[in-house]
Amino acid sequence: MQVNVKTFQLPLQTLSLIVGFMVWVIISALIPFIKEDIHLTSSQIAIVTAIPVVLGSLLRIPIGYWTSRFGARYLFTISFIVLLFPVFYISIANSFIDLLIGGLFIGISGALFSIGVTSLPKYFPKERHGFINGIYAVGNIGTAVTTFTAPIAASYLGWQMAVKLYLILMIFIAIINFLFGDKNEPKAITPLKEQILAVYKNEKLWFISLFYFLTFGVFVTFTIYLPNFLVDYYGLDKVDAGLRTAGFIALATFIRPLGGWLADKFNSFKILMAVFTALTLSGILLAFNPTLLYYTIGCLTISFFAGIGNGVIFKLVPLYFSKQAGIVNGLVSAMGGLGGFFPPLLLSFLFNVTGHYAIGYMALSQVAMASLIIVIWMFYQDKLSIAHEIINYTPQGIFVTDLKGNIEKVNPAFTEVTGYAPEEVLGRNPRIFKSGKHSSEFYEKLWQSVIEKGYWKGQIWNRKKNGKLYLVWVTINAIKNNGGEVKNYVAMFSEIQEALEKTREIKNDSFYF
Repeated sequence: MQVNVKTFQLPLQTLSLIVGFMVWVIISALIPFIKEDIHLTSSQIAIVTAIPVVLGSLLRIPIGYWTSRFGARYLFTISFIVLLFPVFYISIANSFIDLLIGGLFIGISGALFSIGVTSLPKYFPKERHGFINGIYAVGNIGTAVTTFTAPIAASYLGWQMAVKLYLILMIFIAIINFLFGDKNEPKAITPLKEQILAVYKNEKLWFISLFYFLTFGVFVTFTIYLPNFLVDYYGLDKVDAGLRTAGFIALATFIRPLGGWLADKFNSFKILMAVFTALTLSGILLAFNPTLLYYTIGCLTISFFAGIGNGVIFKLVPLYFSKQAGIVNGLVSAMGGLGGFFPPLLLSFLFNVTGHYAIGYMALSQVAMASLIIVIWMFYQDKLSIAHEIINYTPQGIFVTDLKGNIEKVNPAFTEVTGYAPEEVLGRNPRIFKSGKHSSEFYEKLWQSVIEKGYWKGQIWNRKKNGKLYLVWVTINAIKNNGGEVKNYVAMFSEIQEALEKTREIKNDSFYF
């Protein structure tokens, strides 16, 4: 029975997220109807449609932590019960203030995203985390469901009754989470402060947060802004605008598992390079106030690559922060949510000042370009980090010199073999290791080989810090840049006597078998 409960968590939590996101965009989906009954200025509309994102973003941090502490079952159940009150309040709203208050608290529904991305990886191996989080994120389709169906329901029943229908759905979801959620989900009890202190200085956290600020932020921005924008700017009817917005949401949502799958199979940074390049070019296209056809092409390109990016990013979180996944998922998710709050307000402000949206779309392209530059930097830093780890953990001693022969870097094995600490040799010449057993002609031939062939290998007697002589097998290589010029020399060595002793130990041990 326990196995069945665990297997059921992915579809259960994905369904819960769908309903949560359906609730999250009630106001933006119905704003063309609401403004017919409640007088709202363009600035008030921008605030009312964006306000659910505020609490939905900020709450993602504690909800991610609470999920690690108490489990998804309790978080989903309690959240949907609490949401009944603001949803009902919106259904009887008759002023801008009512919409503002109700909208703020339905933001809780947007924070539910942190639950699944924290809970579900516990049930699957790490090599599938990208795809699993991508499947869960299909719950974003809830925004498309509301954007498409709510205007239709409002056309027949009125927008107030359309909102009240969500109360029945939320009660149902709260009940099935309470009944079928995993009571025995693994919990983490590390204090919140301790988790934050462990990650807040890590630049990868803030870079990943920036990436999600852009990819998920642009998804949320277009979701809440398109219904009213398409009606006012292109003159579409409300249902048509809702259908087009639903198409944007559906594409970004259903492509997200592909992003997660690609991140499981290929280098995540290379995929993000393509994502941010596409967002940069699309932002430039939209900045030129194109016709509806080209605006649609630009939006669909953004939808496709934002969906891919969203899927990739949550592969990076457990990769770098497996021990603090709850709090990091919350922080990254919060930044993504805030990415959907500020752009609509900025777009509205710029439109009121300039009469068009060009500057806002150009700002999107520039943030995407900055993200592209950071991803390229992280890609090469990751490669350097791998090389650094290899050097540090190899059992052979390694030291790197400049062209003058002065030592620039050593690894831990170097200290074990020679007895010299790094600070005792950095900036000094390797001649300090000379044993006196080799002639000057020996060293001349050695360096002649390095210069002509690019390497030398053989046996050398050296002297340790304590004065003891020892025999080592050494390989010296000339390191060249892309132009073919030598920039460094690297020596790798191991103590021959120590290797022989280890070989004897192995042979002696094998005697007893």
